[in-house]
Amino acid sequence: MLETKDILETIQMIDDENLDVRTITMGISLFDCIDSDPDKAAQKVYDKICRYAENLVKTGEDISRDYGIPIINKRVSVTPIALVAGACPSASPIRFAKALDRAAHTVGVNFIGGYSSLVHKGFGPGDYALIESIPEALAETELVCSSVNIGSTKAGINMDAVAKMGRVVRQTAELTADRNCIGAAKLVVFCNAPEDNPFMAGAFHGPGEPDSVINVGVSGPGVVRAAIKKMQPGASITEIAELIKRTAFKITRTGQLVAQEASRRLSVPFGIVDLSLAPTPAVGDSVAYILEAMGLEQCGAHGTTAALALLNDAVKKGGVMASSQVGGLSGAFIPVSEDAGMIAAARSGALTLNKLEAMTAVCSVGLDMIVLPGDTTADIISAIIADEAAIGMVNSKTTAVRVIPAIGKQVGDELDFGGLLGSGPVMPVNTYSPAEFIARGGRIPAPLQSLKN
Repeated sequence: MLETKDILETIQMIDDENLDVRTITMGISLFDCIDSDPDKAAQKVYDKICRYAENLVKTGEDISRDYGIPIINKRVSVTPIALVAGACPSASPIRFAKALDRAAHTVGVNFIGGYSSLVHKGFGPGDYALIESIPEALAETELVCSSVNIGSTKAGINMDAVAKMGRVVRQTAELTADRNCIGAAKLVVFCNAPEDNPFMAGAFHGPGEPDSVINVGVSGPGVVRAAIKKMQPGASITEIAELIKRTAFKITRTGQLVAQEASRRLSVPFGIVDLSLAPTPAVGDSVAYILEAMGLEQCGAHGTTAALALLNDAVKKGGVMASSQVGGLSGAFIPVSEDAGMIAAARSGALTLNKLEAMTAVCSVGLDMIVLPGDTTADIISAIIADEAAIGMVNSKTTAVRVIPAIGKQVGDELDFGGLLGSGPVMPVNTYSPAEFIARGGRIPAPLQSLKN
């Protein structure tokens, strides 16, 4: 039973502390759109998305109005397009990207994810063509997001794919250099990618998912920070962990309410609630500020990784108690350009790329929305991807890389995307060459902990 105090607390979270439902994402399977004629397949993709998601945006707006809960984004994720395009491997998959973009505009969603490929153990018929087409696809579309899974704990790391993705990230930035390299901000390289992630740019509708599903992502770093700020001075780490668990419970309950109501109104199964703390550039709505509220002078100081580990664990424990259908990434995000506290820490030099890499071992995603110097080579980007994938593979967790080489800019300059993507300083990168290592190709074998059967 809900007590009046809990209801009033939730209202305060929404009104004063930036609590929102970050996204309602409808996952749509495209397996029944596969056709040996690529134009027919692309038309089937467009038609199915428009048919299934035609009421998604209106439903989200209605729920937001009826319950007074802000729902920021309405999105669609689809079956990885490489699996659909594999039926016609000689044809350019760009037509699918354009079909996705047209469908996204037609139904009115913010983004559509799934221009994706799963190559953690090798390349299938549609994978090469799709990966090669990513720079052009993201340059010629507005709402399409792309992801590639290059490793997993079970399979190891596909180093041929890693080498390829370093070049793809750089080419994508180059082709959109006139738009602040925005293409690279819509491209994620994963290890252990989840099949039910509602957050962009990494969302896709996994092969094991149903025909259609509703996944919801909630977010409330401002709520957690406000709760910690209200604690008695000198509160112990144990007390902070307990408080975060209770707060995450309330946040997740809000997300589950929205998810179940959206599922009922759209007659689509409810999938999962992703209870990730996803920050925004708004002052106060910051994961970095949570860590600083725990007692760090600035995010990036020694102790940051330990504080983030506590936060991530407590968020997961509180969320799991609130819902039996928690999934996606679920934890703390640390996207530099999307977090006011991270931006400030990067500008001051307190937060470095090396420290961010250490933090990814205990958070829910990886090196996210980090602006690199414009002359960063493809080999260095590949090596950053390999390092991050290794952390994910060995620790049996999701890690990802979304970095933006700021073409024409250098350390100290700024790149401004606007909106939720925010802005960020160009961060320095270790320029010693990993080229020979990356050029070897092959596969890093799966670790011993993959043998769980």
